Amino acid sequence: MHIRDLPYPDPGRPDVRSGPRLLLWLGRNQLGGQCKAALWGLVHMAALVSFPIAIGFGVQAVVDRSGARLAMAGALMGGLTVLTALGDVMLHRAAVTNWITAAARLQQLLARKAVELGSALTRKVAAGEVVAVSTGDVEKIGWFVEALSRFTAAAITTVALCVALVLYQPALGVVVAVGVPALALAVLPLLPRATRRADEQREKAGRATELASDTVAGLRVLRGIGGEELFLRRYRKASQEVRSAAVRSARMWALIAAVQVALPGLLLIGVVWYGAALARDGRIEVGELVTVYSAVTFLLFPLRHFEEIAMAYSFSRPSARRAARVLALRRSAPEGGAAAAGHGDERRAERADAAPLGGNLYDPASGLLAPSGLLTAVVCGDPDAAGRLADRLGGHSAQEGTNGTDDPDRAAAPSALLGGVALDEVALATARAAVLVQDKDPVLLSGTLAELLDVPRSGEVSAQKALEAAQCGDVLDALAQASAAESGDADPMRTRITERGRSLSGGQRQRLALARSLVTDPEVLVLDEPTSAVDSHTEARIAEGVRRLRAGRTTVVLTSSPLLLDRADRVVFVHKGVAAAVGTHRELLGTDPAYRAVVTREPDGEAAARRAGRGTAPTGHGLEDIGRIEEHIEESA
Repeated sequence: MHIRDLPYPDPGRPDVRSGPRLLLWLGRNQLGGQCKAALWGLVHMAALVSFPIAIGFGVQAVVDRSGARLAMAGALMGGLTVLTALGDVMLHRAAVTNWITAAARLQQLLARKAVELGSALTRKVAAGEVVAVSTGDVEKIGWFVEALSRFTAAAITTVALCVALVLYQPALGVVVAVGVPALALAVLPLLPRATRRADEQREKAGRATELASDTVAGLRVLRGIGGEELFLRRYRKASQEVRSAAVRSARMWALIAAVQVALPGLLLIGVVWYGAALARDGRIEVGELVTVYSAVTFLLFPLRHFEEIAMAYSFSRPSARRAARVLALRRSAPEGGAAAAGHGDERRAERADAAPLGGNLYDPASGLLAPSGLLTAVVCGDPDAAGRLADRLGGHSAQEGTNGTDDPDRAAAPSALLGGVALDEVALATARAAVLVQDKDPVLLSGTLAELLDVPRSGEVSAQKALEAAQCGDVLDALAQASAAESGDADPMRTRITERGRSLSGGQRQRLALARSLVTDPEVLVLDEPTSAVDSHTEARIAEGVRRLRAGRTTVVLTSSPLLLDRADRVVFVHKGVAAAVGTHRELLGTDPAYRAVVTREPDGEAAARRAGRGTAPTGHGLEDIGRIEEHIEESA
């Protein structure tokens, strides 16, 4: 595989059962590149360790006063120099190619997983861990993949040289053959402690990264409440912990490097001392002693790769474990573990070419039913519960807690059903085309407004209609003025929006995100608090615009705004995770104290007291509508 082949048409299906298995899978997928790098490494190192032969040959030629053999030794050194340079250049080229291609494959896999999970990703895994995996961990895994071919060449060269020395000069060769493995294995007892310290450093660095990203995301709020100094102190403390952990890790690796320097020095001293004694007794010639000494000296270069591969594996193993944990996440958590997940993939593949989904949207976990073609408003007292409900309606499981904290008391919630079909059993593209979920904090990518609205769509809703329904008139005027000031072109569609829409206010960002969702015109649109950052007048016009534009389409709005609730065809009150009441906004205000408490922001007791003072009795939380829900469920089944 060459760099020019990137990106891969299909990065493949990784083995995510463990970190080492992921590393092995990456190695198998670039076996040709690893063999190529190993062969060039053999050329480079074999030429390098062959220099002692030429040196010994030249020294013996001087002792024997043979000019012809001295010339041959010089020619041999020149040829070995050329081979060494060529092998080094090509080894570096092939090894770096392996690094880049492995990192690119892993990044494509992570990007595909992010697209698959959407906003549910950061609810399953901490945002700081996602950043660490996609940046530093990818680099460390690529380092191990790169070092693997060099280590292979070094190991083969070392074994071959030890065998050659034993055959060339058995007395000294045996000393070298016994001493070299001892040098290579001497650092093994130190590696577990070094690995633990490196893991501790990475863990603290991940927490510091998460704290920094959270601080940047909430910087505007922090400035408003004067909390910058508090979070700055927290980050300083976290960064100092990272620094301290890094120093402790560096000390251990420095000790390993020192051992790798000291022990070869002792081996050289032993070879010279023993060889000098043999030469004094006449058992070996001076040229043979020089050859063996030079061979041991040059052998120290391949031995460095033993230390490098140990460090690379120690750093990459936990990185691969984290990457495997992210890549193992699924849209749902079917029973039966990995095997069931594989069968789920087969079922989704079988449904990939199925007819477009449609019908009533039903959430078995809460009992929420959104009839086809109606605007359904959902009221949840808990914002986190509303977010999990929105995820389920989009076909994502809610087994894990926020930011990847497993909740052992909460089993995997069943997938939402659209027209009686579970969304997690259909192909991702089919599910996304049928149901679009806009979370409460949508992201605007950098680019022009035209590029922002250039999304997959049905073609029935134009960008102009979507912008009008989302009440973006003043946003367009502001963008037109900015465009005219910068380039003289007053076309707002050509105005460039900065990253995450930071050049816009919160309300402007929210309305543009709503317009982007409306222009896609999905069969089912789920909006989580789409008007929380706009004023009441604009909110009322948005409610009318969305109702008019989405006529005949299924729309679910999770909100507690009376303006939106009053314009919904039906309202579902979800209390403690269960659909407790169904009706219109005005009906529920008069019949359900808990609903009234959530919508009017007053305690349940006060609402009940007011109702009791008016002499109005509760009516059973919309039992007739709950009966209609059961009828719809039976029809969907």
